[in-house]
Amino acid sequence: MGHIVNAKEEVYRALAERLNKNPVGAPVNEALMEILHRLYTVTEAEVGGKFPLLPMSLEKISQATEMGEKELKGTLEVMAQKGLVIDIPRRDGTLYLLAPMVIGFFEYTFMRVREDLNIREMAELFERYFTMDGVRQEFFGGETKMFKTLVYDKLIPAVVETEVLSYEKASEIIRESGGGSLGVCSCRHKAHHLGKACDAPMEEVCTSLGNAAKWLIYRGFAKPASVDDLLRVLDRTEKAGLVHLGDNVMNKPAYICHCCGCCCQVLRAINETGGKGVHPSNFIPEVNLENCVSCGNCVEACHINAVTMTSGGGGEEIPAIDKEICIGCGVCASACPSEAMLMERKSVLHTPPETKKEQFMRIAMEKGRL
Repeated sequence: MGHIVNAKEEVYRALAERLNKNPVGAPVNEALMEILHRLYTVTEAEVGGKFPLLPMSLEKISQATEMGEKELKGTLEVMAQKGLVIDIPRRDGTLYLLAPMVIGFFEYTFMRVREDLNIREMAELFERYFTMDGVRQEFFGGETKMFKTLVYDKLIPAVVETEVLSYEKASEIIRESGGGSLGVCSCRHKAHHLGKACDAPMEEVCTSLGNAAKWLIYRGFAKPASVDDLLRVLDRTEKAGLVHLGDNVMNKPAYICHCCGCCCQVLRAINETGGKGVHPSNFIPEVNLENCVSCGNCVEACHINAVTMTSGGGGEEIPAIDKEICIGCGVCASACPSEAMLMERKSVLHTPPETKKEQFMRIAMEKGRL
């Protein structure tokens, strides 16, 4: 029996090593192995471990896995339904891509109710995994980030409004998309099963756009949403004081997340490690001391503890911004009752990669995976 067990472990180990070859990999450790054993059957793990890095046709994957096309197609269909494979329709046939962990099967695991999984156990395993050595660095530590911060549109000063490009504004990204989908926030759903969720909205809040939204709808991970639906969610999450994190690309971004510092894996990484897991927006808060009433609302509103109250010299307390930490979301300025916190345009602007392909190429080059 020992050789059978060892062979099975080798299959899952090969899958783990394959996942870690992605531009945004998945560091191999004990927790990852436990996650994979629960999400993949042995056959699915064997297929996944032999998957090409780029999207490929059924024929090419059949050659790589040495599995007949008919059997393989059935296996890939089940894997796609579970969110382990992404199937991409083309005019000349379907291409298949092994889903990475992030953005990928972590989110898909928690975007809907799963009858085939102990979801509490999965929440505990992913929670343990995300806090292990090297994992956050892999997901959020590189120079080219997966996420960028989107400042609240209403806080963009009128004097620079015409200079702001569409990829900097959440509302313009949504309008240009023509609509998308809304799903469960994976991070808050995970936190819910750990008994740690906050009161921020969890259902029909995770915003996906373009082809990503079409796939999520097709596979039942999310519901269709019009531009107006998505703009209403944008407004509702701003009123709740959440941070907008968008796909860090200029053209055809795939998602906008509405995040809190207690549940969001990205903001938690900033809070717990001090690193900067997102590209900041092109805005930074500045304090107008004449208008400040020392209420401290900005401190309470900040999800990453970038604002503190300090002595103003005259006995009063005034807010101080740690600009090394600040990601320029505008939540503090939105919470200010006296308009003492203003978002100012930076002199040096961040320009994201043009496309998803360029983004992943940059990440892969930075990690020496090209």
